Amino acid sequence: MATAVLTTAPVKRDDALIEEFGYDDHFHEHHHGDKYQSNFVSHYIFSQDHKMIAKQFLITGMMWAIIGGAMSLIFRMQLGFPEESLAWLQPVLGKWIAINEDGVGTLVADFYYALVTMHGTILVFFVLTAGLSGTFSNLLIPLMIGARDMASPLLNMLSYWFFFISGTIMFASLFLSTGPFAGGWVAYPPLSALPQAMDGSGAGMTLWTISLVLFVVSVLLGGINYITTVLNLRTKGMSMWRLPLPIWAFFVTAILGLLSFPVLTSAFFLLMLDRGVGTSFYLSDIYIGGAALDHVGGSPILYQHLFWFLGHPEVYIIILPAFGIVSEVLSVNARKPIFGYQAMVFSILAIAFLAFIVWAHHMFMSGINPFIANFFVIFTLIIAVPSAVKVFNWIATLYGGDIRFNPASLFAIGFVSMFISGGLTGIWLGNSALDIQLHDTYFVVAHFHIVMGVAAFFGMYAGVYHWFPKMYGRFMNETLGKLHFWGTLIGAYCVFWPMHYLGMAGVPRRYYSFDNFQTFGHFDGMNKFITIAAIITFGFQLLFVINFFWSIWKGRKLTVKNPYQANTLEWTTPIETGHGNWPGKLPTVQRWAYDYSKDGIDYIPQIQPIMEGETHDH
Repeated sequence: MATAVLTTAPVKRDDALIEEFGYDDHFHEHHHGDKYQSNFVSHYIFSQDHKMIAKQFLITGMMWAIIGGAMSLIFRMQLGFPEESLAWLQPVLGKWIAINEDGVGTLVADFYYALVTMHGTILVFFVLTAGLSGTFSNLLIPLMIGARDMASPLLNMLSYWFFFISGTIMFASLFLSTGPFAGGWVAYPPLSALPQAMDGSGAGMTLWTISLVLFVVSVLLGGINYITTVLNLRTKGMSMWRLPLPIWAFFVTAILGLLSFPVLTSAFFLLMLDRGVGTSFYLSDIYIGGAALDHVGGSPILYQHLFWFLGHPEVYIIILPAFGIVSEVLSVNARKPIFGYQAMVFSILAIAFLAFIVWAHHMFMSGINPFIANFFVIFTLIIAVPSAVKVFNWIATLYGGDIRFNPASLFAIGFVSMFISGGLTGIWLGNSALDIQLHDTYFVVAHFHIVMGVAAFFGMYAGVYHWFPKMYGRFMNETLGKLHFWGTLIGAYCVFWPMHYLGMAGVPRRYYSFDNFQTFGHFDGMNKFITIAAIITFGFQLLFVINFFWSIWKGRKLTVKNPYQANTLEWTTPIETGHGNWPGKLPTVQRWAYDYSKDGIDYIPQIQPIMEGETHDH
């Protein structure tokens, strides 16, 4: 029936048609589940099953998180204990540890900047963009909308492998004799545009650019797939207003990526022309070693505009998937419907729109017209409104709920805490007058690490703990999970909260050493405290990694399809889910995703028909 209708009216693939008839490509009849995946390579390496690709994104992202986190510890040790010898790191870092006549080892200044650059690049792109969105968009979109797989499993596989190749190139740049790129993760010209500017601006910068262009290809391939799948492959009855909130978040995130990442690619294209062909898009009146270079007429501010046109949507590309995950986890574990479902959807859409018109609030100190700055101040403050709507609705969802305090719900609640405390400081930075004092200080580091870095990690952890049984058929250890949560929550606040005070005192970020600044000497103790807290917090993340891999093989087995008594479709698949997700026919959706504690019933799955006298949907 469905096939006939879709064949005769292909143009009418609108919401009403999908809700009435659904979409089923009869995958099961043609492919017989998993039988066609006959060997190790096609099953685990070049898999086209969205669930396996999600695991690939997650584990690759975890490896990158360990590398990026370890880099931050090395440069924090330089900042916190500049008088201590780092000679013990020489077997790992080689010539980047300089040892003096007394045998005292210090980090080479150029490599300090390379570590800061690589740490930012790795965490923003490879962990929080690919690791978070790539994992959960892949895992949950087909399962939650009732689809066999993504619209194009081949493109889905390619999106992971472009990400993997991109990461491999970035990793290779760490081993160059001149070192990796060291001009900051934002890659502002002229350091990024002149190969001779510093050692890291040579081959390291070239590999950095190639890596990120390939990364953009990965994001675009994934994004096209996510959008097409959500629009076209929803099962019968799954209207857009019945979608679980994670799917709305992943859908809008994919749209943001498609619209903003190509702008970054264009910025890199012009940058490579400046580097290799002698053009002057970003360069003008440059002197190196007293000699004038042949560059006239360019503007480094043009690069900033292009970069931040991606850079601010990128903040929401990172945080929106966490919004969706947290909304789902809180509702399931509070045993309550999500408060204000439609307001949550509209706030996601509002954030996505406003994300494109606030980019220059990163540029208040770049010399832009103050009247233009006022425009960006206003919209920066306005974007706080839909964010506040979400926070209010999360708190309202928790209020009066019968909350289960498991690791997933704890991290979701911790996310709300981080998002509030980190978001409030954004109001200060969004004010162009206050930004004169706070720009490029540790206040900025504190703000974006709490609201974007740590909060996004909390959303990711909530998702991993919650859907781990769906991925691996086992549970992660709950005691270790709670220990991980409390250690990370307290540790993250100990690391980043003191940085606000450093920033208000004017301590600049990206400085290798403060020895020559007498005025900053009395912050030595605070720097030591932050460094010790960072090392301990990193240790708790290793506890998570141990718990994760141990649980894959030794965790408590999943024995029922729906261990959390949740309503969404992913918990209707068999415990051991084959490629195609559901044996036989796809499920039919009868209601929205958040019927908890309704009419005296604890939970009502989406596939249960509307009962007589029951109010329809939300």
